[in-house]
Amino acid sequence: MFPRPIQKSSPVAQWVYTIALPVALILWLFPLLGVALTSLRPASDLAQGNYFGMPSGIAWENYVFIFTKTPIGKYMVNSLWVTIPTVIGAVSLSLMTGFALAVYGFRANILVFFMFVAGNFVPFQILMVPVRDMTLNLGMYNTWYGLALFHIAFQTGFCTLFMRNFIKALPFELIEAARVEGVSEWRIFWYIVLPLMRPAIAALSVLVFTFIWNDFFWATVLTQGVDSQPITAGLSSLNGQWIAQWHLVSAGSILAALPPVAMFFLMQKHFIAGLTLGAVK
Repeated sequence: MFPRPIQKSSPVAQWVYTIALPVALILWLFPLLGVALTSLRPASDLAQGNYFGMPSGIAWENYVFIFTKTPIGKYMVNSLWVTIPTVIGAVSLSLMTGFALAVYGFRANILVFFMFVAGNFVPFQILMVPVRDMTLNLGMYNTWYGLALFHIAFQTGFCTLFMRNFIKALPFELIEAARVEGVSEWRIFWYIVLPLMRPAIAALSVLVFTFIWNDFFWATVLTQGVDSQPITAGLSSLNGQWIAQWHLVSAGSILAALPPVAMFFLMQKHFIAGLTLGAVK
């Protein structure tokens, strides 16, 4: 079921692994290194067609320019306004729905669980026009809270699946013992289940934060303009109307990637614990 540790493999397999790992790592990081290098190129290099060679100089002023001459700061604030409420809302709702689906054995349990899971398999393109029309009718089009509410609704299905399976792996005897002692269901959830869910909450928060921060499709469908667009949709505005300024777009892309990376490293310990808990007995 689980892959054999490389230390227990044959010498040939270990040799292939030793060579393949750095090659795969370089191929994986090559696009990121290319973007980072382009973000430091002078505009003259791109004008002369020097896209892949070494830059003629290090243009740190590209980063200064996008902070002082473009609304990238506003775009990043918009992303925070969308991402943080979405993480809080989706995780909070999934904690309660996951608890109900994992602990209570009502008749419609499987049907309700199926509905939560099935929503994750609906293609975004099918929902594009109905969701846009709905936000227009509700007066939430081109607002950060309209985009955040949609993400909360859509992410709750995946989060419920994650939380339900996690709670299922917890010792059910703890809940039974609390019920015997006369503890209410709400107190069981708050004082017994919720503290045990901290690794799962951390792991899910990192995942949802990354999903929402990097979302481009819905950011372009439901928002437009500086006042509401997140950073992923706003990066295109760094290009000029007639001239492609890829050095500025690349610099903005590097800055846009920093918050999810920082989020992962800050929550790395809990993230790994949340993903691996229950993997072994």
